[in-house]
Amino acid sequence: MKKTLLLGILFTAGSLLADNRLFTYTYEPETEPKGDWEIEQSITSRLGRNAAVGQKDFQSWEFRTEVEHGFTDRYTASLYLNETYDHFRDPANGAVISNDHWAGVSVENRYLVLDPANNPVGLTLYLEPTYDGHNAELEQKIILGQRHGDWKWALNLTHAVEWRNNFRETEGELELSAGLAYQLTHRWSVGVELRDHNELPEYSRWENTAVFLGPVISYHRQQWWITLSAMPQIYGANFLNNADGVHRLDLEGHERLNVRLLFGFSF
Repeated sequence: MKKTLLLGILFTAGSLLADNRLFTYTYEPETEPKGDWEIEQSITSRLGRNAAVGQKDFQSWEFRTEVEHGFTDRYTASLYLNETYDHFRDPANGAVISNDHWAGVSVENRYLVLDPANNPVGLTLYLEPTYDGHNAELEQKIILGQRHGDWKWALNLTHAVEWRNNFRETEGELELSAGLAYQLTHRWSVGVELRDHNELPEYSRWENTAVFLGPVISYHRQQWWITLSAMPQIYGANFLNNADGVHRLDLEGHERLNVRLLFGFSF
């Protein structure tokens, strides 16, 4: 919470041009100009599993604080500090379980291969390692996108591998995310964002899938920008069993609703 308060103060005090994002999960291909710095705060709320999986009243809050720098006009790197808070009730004994834990440091790397200003489609490659002292993750993305007048779209293809429990367990993740936004004014844009997330424990089986779809809204001024999405799960399945007892949703590995807020400023 102290971190969030600090970023809120910086958010208010920022006085230079900010380069806003139109989506919350889906990256756009543009990178930071050479020499630019940006501070960004991400707050994600994941809400709603069920009693059948032992997580009644489930909520998870993820905080990511990012410092980003454009090393060249094509290469941007960022340092993330990650923190997570989980809270739920165990229906078996009524115990309330809350965990506030450090989720490690991430280093994001983005390289612009095809500039959307000069090509039919923009293309950026993304690589992000994360380490917290006991667990690690390596995430890769192919980022596509383009603007057509007041419309802008982006599509991300993502693979990640996690090493958990002091590298004794491995899990793969596959994700497709996409966004379409319309520029209402020079400050406001609205759109829709789609995300399909899948988990593959030990790469030996396809455990589940969950599809989220919802609106996204973005506002920016010269000094700062802010973007918000609310994405309910519209379809999900657990291919190994139906542990949550819910058809057409996965409430064991995913939630009923994901909400994400991003804000930042450049200097």
